[in-house]
Amino acid sequence: MNYEYMSQEGYDKLLAELKQMESVELPRVREAISEARAQGDLSENFEYHAAKREQGRLLSRIRFKQRVLEHVRVLDTKRLGADTVGLLSKVEISNLANNSRMTYTIVSPHEANLKEHKISIKSPIAEALLGKKAGDVVEVRVPAGLMKFQIENISL
Repeated sequence: MNYEYMSQEGYDKLLAELKQMESVELPRVREAISEARAQGDLSENFEYHAAKREQGRLLSRIRFKQRVLEHVRVLDTKRLGADTVGLLSKVEISNLANNSRMTYTIVSPHEANLKEHKISIKSPIAEALLGKKAGDVVEVRVPAGLMKFQIENISL
């Protein structure tokens, strides 16, 4: 069994999204189908076909989130160390080419959000940082070329 690990925050957010889809969005779409069906001839009823497409899309998203939640394990941050970079580590790095500093949290792909400075553990930068310590220099091949980063700080 392949488990996927994530934070409690990510798990709670995923669960809330699933409940929202099941309890609010799905009943709304079913009501739209019912209303469109009541209008008569379904062969040329645009509203009916649009609502059925929306229902299919929504059911697909619900099934995906259910499968993710079936195989997820929440990590206890109290049991994680801050001496090396790993999942849920908050890492401050310096770009050695231009001396800019960035701070990222390494998260599961389902929690990744660049606006919140959360990068996927499967991203090139995170993969290069995994297992490294503060002070280490890492080279990362990104679409823009080869970049060098120095790990300044690791925390949880």
